[in-house]
Amino acid sequence: MFTGIIEDIGKVKKFSDSRLTIETSLDDIKTGDSIAVNGVCLTVTSIEGNFLSFDYSPTTADITNISILKKDSPVNLERALKLNSRMGGHIVSGHIDTTAQITDIKNSGRFYIISFDSNELIRKYAVIKGFIAIDGISLTISEINDNSFSVTMIPETFKRTVFNSKKIKDTVNIEIDVLAKYTEKMLLNKNKQNKDITVDLLKENGFI
Repeated sequence: MFTGIIEDIGKVKKFSDSRLTIETSLDDIKTGDSIAVNGVCLTVTSIEGNFLSFDYSPTTADITNISILKKDSPVNLERALKLNSRMGGHIVSGHIDTTAQITDIKNSGRFYIISFDSNELIRKYAVIKGFIAIDGISLTISEINDNSFSVTMIPETFKRTVFNSKKIKDTVNIEIDVLAKYTEKMLLNKNKQNKDITVDLLKENGFI
């Protein structure tokens, strides 16, 4: 379990079809620990000094941006949440739902407005002011259009994550807010005759 608060920008040092080695300044890590790499929950398989190695499955390669990383690519890193830690961000599982492409990066005063294309899955769950994890970063959706959505990023987040080197058309990992999916599951189980989640259904069950 993670919070979406990035702790370090690591650098890819070795990359193969199923193994990834990353250089990081993070400490207090041991073999078997879970680390979110661009939001993807991976298990540390070996440690050599500041170098962490991970194995990843073909499924992970298919549904995330892990497979398009290259040597020296920067990656967001976060260690798993400790139960005695403050909970910043939101609940992030590290299980990526889909990917999206950056369509615009706009500087607005001190802030950055970053837009992404959206597919059917994102449109199904995205709500204004709702949580979303993008490359493992806990963000809030600020705008939704027919085929896109946007987030507003503070300068600190932009500077301390891989977004300081992102470009338009880059692919990012998307994790939908897990609470939205659990809410949908509970409502559909309770109302098996309803195929869709409607505003009236949410009101009837006390969600809005």
